[in-house]
Amino acid sequence: MSLLIKNIKSLIQITGSAKKCGKEMKKLDVLENAFLFLKDEKIEAFGKMENIPHFKADNEIDAIGRFVFPSYIDTHTHIVFPQSREKEFELKIKGATYEEIAAAGGGILNSAKMLKQATEEELVASAMKRINEVVKLGTGAIEIKSGYGLSMEGELKMLRVIKKIKKISPIPVKATFLGAHAVPPEYKNDRSKYIDIIVNEMLTVIEKEKLAEYIDIFIEKGFYSLEDGKRVIEAGKKHGLKPKIHVDQMNELGGVQLGVKNNAVSVDHLENIGEEGITALKNSKTIATLLPSCSFYLNMKFPPARKLIDEGLAVSIASDYNPGSSPSGNLNFSMSLACIKMKMMPEEVINAVTINAAHALELENEMGSIAKGKLANLFITKPISSIACIPYSFGNNFVDTVILKGKVYKEI
Repeated sequence: MSLLIKNIKSLIQITGSAKKCGKEMKKLDVLENAFLFLKDEKIEAFGKMENIPHFKADNEIDAIGRFVFPSYIDTHTHIVFPQSREKEFELKIKGATYEEIAAAGGGILNSAKMLKQATEEELVASAMKRINEVVKLGTGAIEIKSGYGLSMEGELKMLRVIKKIKKISPIPVKATFLGAHAVPPEYKNDRSKYIDIIVNEMLTVIEKEKLAEYIDIFIEKGFYSLEDGKRVIEAGKKHGLKPKIHVDQMNELGGVQLGVKNNAVSVDHLENIGEEGITALKNSKTIATLLPSCSFYLNMKFPPARKLIDEGLAVSIASDYNPGSSPSGNLNFSMSLACIKMKMMPEEVINAVTINAAHALELENEMGSIAKGKLANLFITKPISSIACIPYSFGNNFVDTVILKGKVYKEI
């Protein structure tokens, strides 16, 4: 099967597989008046229209006036959840804080309670609706975390759901084990016992059934300590799981340094990262993943993206799609927030959701840019004047045609 896209106004991100750091994030490799030829699910060729060879394509698309982007990659989501949490939304409007809602049995614990009542089939069905939703918004690969089980049975249930989703999802899926998300009520006064279950029981099954690629823990006051993080991360590594961890969201506790020390693929949130954390990241391969939609929804401090980039770091942006603190997987809106609230430039946010995001999911050799041999996951925009239109026109969806594995996507 082959597809020729011709008369492309701008073909975006025609780069290799290297991540973009610091000043490089302002550079975006673009080819004007271009063609793109896709064959057997891969990118086969691209170039200027004036040099287009004669292709025998099964299908053609005329993209005159339109841009072609590699698919976005969402590296931090919690999209397997049983129900939305609108009641907590009302509490937030009335002034309740994230910590107050959690202390009252809401937040993560609320989702954990509802998850016990949902079947695996129901969880797969609802998550697939969300995947189809974000695909239409430009996302072409996604990470999904557990973390609403908070028990041996519940966490394995979630990871088995994610494994089923991998088999039917139209886009690549990576799984992260986040057993240490919140502290289960029954272990409130002795969370070390719950950590024992994670380390000595859950991880054994996860490795045996190949249920995850990554290990995560929410290192934060009122949740899990730095010492807890050391135990969970070290145990996860022994079972073949690489760290991707929640750190420095509300308090700087040293989680960034812990992640770097353990060769974390990414450290996520970073709203309150300090100088020591930045210095640690400078000497590492770890990606700094920022979640502006979460800051927006919780009306909290935004991550210091400008400082991180100016210090020479590689930054990615993810949606944090979840029912409590970021009930949206729209990366276009996340990009707008990154520009408006975090002072990132349009070129920087595009790099952050494509090639740098690919590195944050270890997909840089398969996705994240337009390069021969990479997976043909991409999208064609509606007619627009420049790349800045996407973050500038927040709330609008400029994605016109989604192409996955070299074929025009039709919702399943």
